[in-house]
Amino acid sequence: MRFQFSGYFAILRYVRWTVKCLVYRQHGIRLLFACLPLVICGCASARRLQKPLPVVSAVGSADFAQATGSLLGASFLPGNRVTTLNDGEEIFSAMLRSIYRAQRTITFETFVFHQGKVAQEFVDALAARARAGVEVKVILDGLGALSSGQYHAPLRAAGVQLEIYHPIWAPDFWRINSRTHRKLLIVDGRIGFIGGVGIGDEWRGRPGGAVQWRELHYRVEGPVVAQMQAAFNSNWFKLHHDVILGAGYFPALPAVGRAQAGVFYSAPQHGRYAVGLMYHLAIAGARKSLLIENAYFVPDDALATALCAAARRGVKVQVIMAGRHIDFPAVRLASRKRWPQLRAAGVELYEFRGTMLHSKLLVADGLFVSVGSANFDPRSLAINDEANLNVLDLEFAREQSRVFQRDLQRSRPVNLNSFTASRIIELPLRWLQAPFEDQL
Repeated sequence: MRFQFSGYFAILRYVRWTVKCLVYRQHGIRLLFACLPLVICGCASARRLQKPLPVVSAVGSADFAQATGSLLGASFLPGNRVTTLNDGEEIFSAMLRSIYRAQRTITFETFVFHQGKVAQEFVDALAARARAGVEVKVILDGLGALSSGQYHAPLRAAGVQLEIYHPIWAPDFWRINSRTHRKLLIVDGRIGFIGGVGIGDEWRGRPGGAVQWRELHYRVEGPVVAQMQAAFNSNWFKLHHDVILGAGYFPALPAVGRAQAGVFYSAPQHGRYAVGLMYHLAIAGARKSLLIENAYFVPDDALATALCAAARRGVKVQVIMAGRHIDFPAVRLASRKRWPQLRAAGVELYEFRGTMLHSKLLVADGLFVSVGSANFDPRSLAINDEANLNVLDLEFAREQSRVFQRDLQRSRPVNLNSFTASRIIELPLRWLQAPFEDQL
């Protein structure tokens, strides 16, 4: 019996360590040891669209808005205002300012919550508002917040209702690979924040060097904030078995702007595969241009084929991805496999220079925009819980196109000549990695 129990806990410790290595996106030999839990958890390829969608109504049409909103469960609501926040200094100050101004409720869900100065600032702010009588509900991912255990007791002591999403020490192997990657903050049911930022010191300041990451996040006001709250509630109910209700969470939300917007959330473990569908709809609806800025650009067969088809029918497709500065080099290696196919079809590929690019941005035909937590990779398509904001607004799309162009100036075109020369050197790692690229 002693051997059985020691073996059981040894397996748990092994899985905890290997999954941490994978999701924290470390490199090299650790990728090999990460393979066992991935095999246990299964492959994700069968959960995605297997072929591109046919060309659909253009993104500027009423038909596109109706179909996209209905299929994603995020109908476009008018009257919203979306403010762009660039990089950690601007993002964190806006979020913390809203937290300290909360009067009734705060709901907060995030993946990365790393020990450090930024995390301490958020702990102090959330605890202060809880002690002041604000209802504070927090969901931290059990893996992304692995280093934040020291903050849990102070938060709970202050009155924060804290839930850990899929703790990695739980004896349930099937949930280990399922993470919440959402980044949601809703204050008083009136102001929301969504995007790609994690609560970690790597996002501090402005990206003037290799240490500070490039990021986009968004402050949202208007009727669509209620959809953000509903996205948070989906996982709160899963963990806490309680529905959030009342005017403190769902107040009346008058129009404050002109943007049409909808928030969709993806929960693959429960059959909601919305991220891939959104990407396919945007590609199939584009007629002139498609701008994609995404940290982890690893399209599957169907998405790669769709992008190629769009480029061949005359859509100007431009992609900015993380370059040499990337926290998980295996992702870049997996992405490179698609480069010759995409470039041959006319897709323009660029790598960001100077620091880690962590943004998630899509702009179709200068009108439809999708921003949020979703990456352009298999994990976001079929494994992680994600949340994105879709916007139909000419002015907002123009702003995001300018953001893209500024980042394009800091990027360099993919060089297929140097890429081809390096493929021979990378072959051994590529062979080892190939069976597990559905999990990258």
